[in-house]
Amino acid sequence: MRPEPSKSSPVWFRRSRFALLALLAVAAVFLAACDPAPPPAGPPSPDPVRAIVFKGLGTWWDVYDWSPSFVSSRNPAARPPHGIADVDRLAAAGVQTLYIQTATYRLPNEPLLDRALLRQIVDRAHSLGIRVVGWYLPEFNDVGYDLERFVEIARFGFDGLGIDIESTANADVAARSQNLITESAFLRGVFPQLPIAAIPVSAVIWEELNRSWWPNFPYTELAPLFDAWMPMAYWSYRTPQSGWFDPYRYVYESVVRLRRATGNANLPVHPIGGEAAKLSGPDLFWMNAALVDSGSIGGSIYDDATTSPDLVGALGLFRRDLVK
Repeated sequence: MRPEPSKSSPVWFRRSRFALLALLAVAAVFLAACDPAPPPAGPPSPDPVRAIVFKGLGTWWDVYDWSPSFVSSRNPAARPPHGIADVDRLAAAGVQTLYIQTATYRLPNEPLLDRALLRQIVDRAHSLGIRVVGWYLPEFNDVGYDLERFVEIARFGFDGLGIDIESTANADVAARSQNLITESAFLRGVFPQLPIAAIPVSAVIWEELNRSWWPNFPYTELAPLFDAWMPMAYWSYRTPQSGWFDPYRYVYESVVRLRRATGNANLPVHPIGGEAAKLSGPDLFWMNAALVDSGSIGGSIYDDATTSPDLVGALGLFRRDLVK
């Protein structure tokens, strides 16, 4: 995902919202029983049936791609590159799931952007057989602020929810981890039937390339709370000298290390390769070989706006049978 820096002030969350307070009251009861977050009551996670939502070929839209409110807030004369008509293009390309960012800290008073347009996009996708997952990049500074945005996703009618796990806005790593656990446990407890995916930075980075980014990441505490994991396996950010400028190695290791860290050899994983503008057809061939050899449930590259039409055919390799 595109990195987003920290908010400058928490003033935005001082608004009184009875609905949110009620939800947080529920969270307090639920989380009081978690020390810090054992598997909650309800359907067990990860659930292979719920994980189907994240199976197969996906594509990604962030707020730069589709939200008129966000784009115009940065440049009043600008318009987002994607709209409802692009959903038909995705269907023609064989996309099975659209992952769409629903909010951003840059518009802190909007927990869900452009609701009417978003509803049209989701409805059009569903009419064409495309699943839609709403995702959001939390900063893990204020649990209530983050949860307000995730609850909007959970109640909107998406097929699933994704938590983008990369922000270092909270410099206290232990507090950051605890807030991530708290938010994830709340969502699993309050929305037990909702398919939920973790979207973390690749373990290749956290274990080897940049250990200071998120040391002691709470893989085992989070493992029961998510139905699928979608590591950002962006080998295109690496250099040839590093030994990691290799789509097969980077994607395969991202899956293997993640399963080892969570203690689940059968963990449903959907790697995200990238960045799309720097990729070629052969890159996607080798990425798909890594998906197959690692037993991944699907794959995608980031993002749709920077994906060349020349890559559409190769991306078809990532499609999976949703029945099996």
